[in-house]
Amino acid sequence: MRRQSEQEPLSRHTSFRIGGAADYYYEPETAEELKSLLAHCTAEGIPSAVIGNGSNLLVGDKGFRGAVIRLGEGFGAIEVNGNCLKAEAGALLAKLARTAADAGLSGLAFAAGIPGTVGGALVMNAGAYGGEMKDVLESAELLMPDGSVRCFTGEELELSYRHSKIPELGAIVLSATFVLTPGEKEEILAEMKRYAESRREKQPLNYPSAGSAFKRPPGDTAARLLDEAGCKGLRIGGAAISEKHAGFLVNLEHASAKDVRAVLTAAAERVEARFGVRLEPEIRFLGEF
Repeated sequence: MRRQSEQEPLSRHTSFRIGGAADYYYEPETAEELKSLLAHCTAEGIPSAVIGNGSNLLVGDKGFRGAVIRLGEGFGAIEVNGNCLKAEAGALLAKLARTAADAGLSGLAFAAGIPGTVGGALVMNAGAYGGEMKDVLESAELLMPDGSVRCFTGEELELSYRHSKIPELGAIVLSATFVLTPGEKEEILAEMKRYAESRREKQPLNYPSAGSAFKRPPGDTAARLLDEAGCKGLRIGGAAISEKHAGFLVNLEHASAKDVRAVLTAAAERVEARFGVRLEPEIRFLGEF
């Protein structure tokens, strides 16, 4: 076991830097340790939740009554085999994209600036700049609720916009294999640099956030609707819709989870009143609020 503790502040493990404590916190290093932990929680009736980098997660101010299991560095291995990359669930997308570039493989440049892990990215089919995980995913190994490990193709996981079948299966991603296209390393790195510059120019990277606050509605963007509805700068407590990019909700100053949820609700109501469109949060919620 890489790390275990009790009453672990989950604000340390989310990009929002918000959240109360988990009763129990674990960082396993192997699939067997993960299986053992989950089996123990089931036998003892302890609720459990598996997280990655916490980059798309809002944890309640009262924390989580149970065990939080983080798949991080202990699940961070990446292997290159020809034009394929196999990565464990805890591997950071930035490292995955860089490994692909160094190997002269294109197709993952879009993921370089997404601050998540492979497991979380598959669960929500993460994407940016026109690319999505489903575009390059060949297969994934999942730990099923009964303790078995099964391999699913990308098609079987039914990846679509910010959605996959993984939560419906009650499964946990152990690893994924991606099929990429041979390319020139310098061209791939240049593409990654362009995306990074665009992020720095347009996104509020100087404040803690969970990335895009709302999913994109059909035929439009959440950022445009929020901007047109006058949501930029909308602030409750320490949380606010960014003045720089209306699609981002940021932790300006010691925001609570209650503040964030209040801003999400107020912004969605403004957009619905103006456009008749109800925005759906892209942020996931965990724990007691």
